[in-house]
Amino acid sequence: MSTTTTLDIRPALADDELNELFAASWPGHGTTSFAPVLARSLVWVAARRAGRLVGYVNVAGDGGVHAFILDTTVHPDERRRGLGRRLVHTAAAEACARGAHWLHVDYEPALAPFYASCGFRPTEAGLMPLVPRG
Repeated sequence: MSTTTTLDIRPALADDELNELFAASWPGHGTTSFAPVLARSLVWVAARRAGRLVGYVNVAGDGGVHAFILDTTVHPDERRRGLGRRLVHTAAAEACARGAHWLHVDYEPALAPFYASCGFRPTEAGLMPLVPRG
């Protein structure tokens, strides 16, 4: 019997469950506090299966009409089932309901097919590192 995956808008999320999801999903993730991020977010969406956090996406806003998808994350055990698209589409609808007219996302080239399947089209953009790397 399959357990349904539910999506929640702006639910309370504990650092330990977010860190567990990010550690499973992103090699090299270091434990962090998510409270400062969530405090500044326009909206976030969490996915749960049987009470366990299995997906998350954050949307930051500029206070105007632009919003930005950040940290789309699906637990490796849950990938390739459409959950990532559900998260992004739900986040997009919620951002629109909160006044955003444009939704931006930056991604690595390997993620281009995923974001195209969500409805994003390529655009030119620039990036400036603010912290020295190395």
